[in-house]
Amino acid sequence: MKILIINIKELIQVREKGILKVSGAEMGVLPTIKNAFLLIENDIIVAFGEMNDCVKTYVDTTIDASGKMVLPTWCDSHTHIVYAGNREQEFVDRINGLSYEEIANRGGGILNSAKMLNETSEDELYNQSKVRLEEVMKLGTGAVEIKSGYGLSVEGELKMLRVIKKLKTNYPIAIKATFLGAHTFPLEFKENHKGYIDLIIKEMIPQIAKEQLADFIDVFCESGYFSLEETKQIMAMGIQFGLIPKIHVNQFNAIGGIKVAVKYKALSVDHLEVMNPEDIEVLKNSETMPVALPSCSYFLSIPYTPAREIISAGLPLALATDFNPGSTPSGNMNFVVATACIKMKMTPQEAINAATINGAFAMGISKTHGSITIGKKANIIITKAITSFYQLPYAFGSNLIETVIIGGTII
Repeated sequence: MKILIINIKELIQVREKGILKVSGAEMGVLPTIKNAFLLIENDIIVAFGEMNDCVKTYVDTTIDASGKMVLPTWCDSHTHIVYAGNREQEFVDRINGLSYEEIANRGGGILNSAKMLNETSEDELYNQSKVRLEEVMKLGTGAVEIKSGYGLSVEGELKMLRVIKKLKTNYPIAIKATFLGAHTFPLEFKENHKGYIDLIIKEMIPQIAKEQLADFIDVFCESGYFSLEETKQIMAMGIQFGLIPKIHVNQFNAIGGIKVAVKYKALSVDHLEVMNPEDIEVLKNSETMPVALPSCSYFLSIPYTPAREIISAGLPLALATDFNPGSTPSGNMNFVVATACIKMKMTPQEAINAATINGAFAMGISKTHGSITIGKKANIIITKAITSFYQLPYAFGSNLIETVIIGGTII
């Protein structure tokens, strides 16, 4: 199957092989080709360039992209797409003055989602989750990381990870699975943290590794959730079983979690709404990708990740949705890119880099995803006719995507 896209107004995020992420000032550079073509064979990018050099070959489909932009699909490195039901009532509770923490302390939040999940069959959980996955694909996401963390029991966590595995089998989108049993403490372990951590490290992790259900291990390292010592213990056991750390950290408080994450060579540190100079210094000497979740800040009315400080320090930054029922019930990466520009003062170039190649790095797939590069996966967004790629974040409320190609297939 060959697809040739011609007369592309601007082909965006064109990279040579070997560039796996961009950092600091490089984030402000977005390589493009104007009046371009792109050739896809099966699920791989095989050629691109200026229209004057367009290859002459038999193709199955030709797409005329006159007036339109072409760019790689979004790489969303932080989601909780697999969940049951919703938390609409908590949304109203927050409008009426309750904080996220207050709702959690009275049995809402993650515990509410865990209750609904454990009451939902695996088949029904899959059916609810696939609707959300199909939605984000249509919105231009071509790679996604999905976390467990609403089971909070051996069977509940395994159920979530089996659903993620089934989604990965049935859809062309690249999916990475993360074990997040350390999302919060279940009610029955509220006063017995050691008991729940023993359950995680002695039962959950070995079984997950045995069934090969996860790529990564995550911990919510935060005041009132998992302490630094508890986080170390869980990460160390995950690493022992071949799981790579990715950590929720600095959402409400800076308690030293970034230093711990870097020590354990975490692939990414996610949230970062609260940062101090020491956190930034620690990240400078690491391969850990900082990940911002601006639509979470938008929905909860909490501070935004200080993108300008992070980028000015020479660091990379990725953007992701945090799609989940409590703090970000949206998987729209287009909105994330726009919000990063509007609220975090990232340039469109920086935001697109953060949502494509750096997002791919944050889930360990930037050798195959995240840029227009020969040999990479043919995951492509074709926009509607627009004036420039600046319009993507500028017209934040408009759907500017016309066509999405994932794995060489028009979806």
